[in-house]
Amino acid sequence: MSKKVSKNVAKARAAVEPRPYTLQDAVPLLQQVKFAKFDETVDLTMRLGVDPRHADQMVRGTVVLPHGLGKTKKVAVITTGDRQKEAEAAGAEIVGGEELVEKIQKESWTDFDALIATPDMMRSVGRLGKVLGPRGLMPNPKTGTVTNDVAAAVKEIKAGKIEYRTDKTALVHVPVGKLSFPAEKLIDNAMTVITSVVRAKPSAAKGKYIKGITLSSTMGPGIPLDGSVADAAAKA
Repeated sequence: MSKKVSKNVAKARAAVEPRPYTLQDAVPLLQQVKFAKFDETVDLTMRLGVDPRHADQMVRGTVVLPHGLGKTKKVAVITTGDRQKEAEAAGAEIVGGEELVEKIQKESWTDFDALIATPDMMRSVGRLGKVLGPRGLMPNPKTGTVTNDVAAAVKEIKAGKIEYRTDKTALVHVPVGKLSFPAEKLIDNAMTVITSVVRAKPSAAKGKYIKGITLSSTMGPGIPLDGSVADAAAKA
C-alpha cells in the first residue's frame, strides 16, 4: 500500500514544474493531479516577512470565504439569559453558561469548531486558556468571537468566516475549500484570503511582506504561486 501511495505522490509532484504558477493555473493543476479517494481540503500557505516574536508584527485576522469551506462548523456559545435563545435561533449547536465553562475545564472538552462568548462571561472563560489556547479556540474581541451580538457572530461563522494568524515561523496556513469545488470558487476563496492577509500587514513590518505563497491539498503537492497574485491582492 505504501509503495502505491509513494508512486502516486511522485507522479503528482512530477506534474508540477519547478516554477511559480498563477492562481488560475495552480487550482486546475491541483485538481488534475488528485489521486486520493476522499475529498481533500485545499490549503493556502503564506510565508510572511514578519518576526512573530514581536507583538507588533503578529498578523491575525478573520475573513468570510465567499463560497465557504464545504462543511458546516459546529459553533458553541457561552452566554446567559436571552442571548442563549438568540444564539440557538442563529444556529449554534452548543449553548450554555457557567455549566459549559465547567464542562470544558474539567473534561478538556472541545467538541466544537468555534467558540463565541459574551464580554460578561470572559472572566470565567479566561480560566479555559490551557484547554482552548493550544486548539486555537479561545474567544477574542479582535476576531469577533467576544461580542454581545451573538446571533451575528454565529451566522458569520456558519457562512464561512475563518480566523488566521502567523505561527512562530511566520507562516499563515488557511483552508480555502474542498478539491471538489469548481475551480472558480477555490480561486475566489483563495484571493479573498490573500487580499485579507495583504491588508493586515503590520506597520512595524519592514522589507518584503509576502515572501511566498503555496497552494496544496491534503495529499497533493505544493504549488508555488507567482508574486503577481499578491500584487493583484494589494490593488484589490
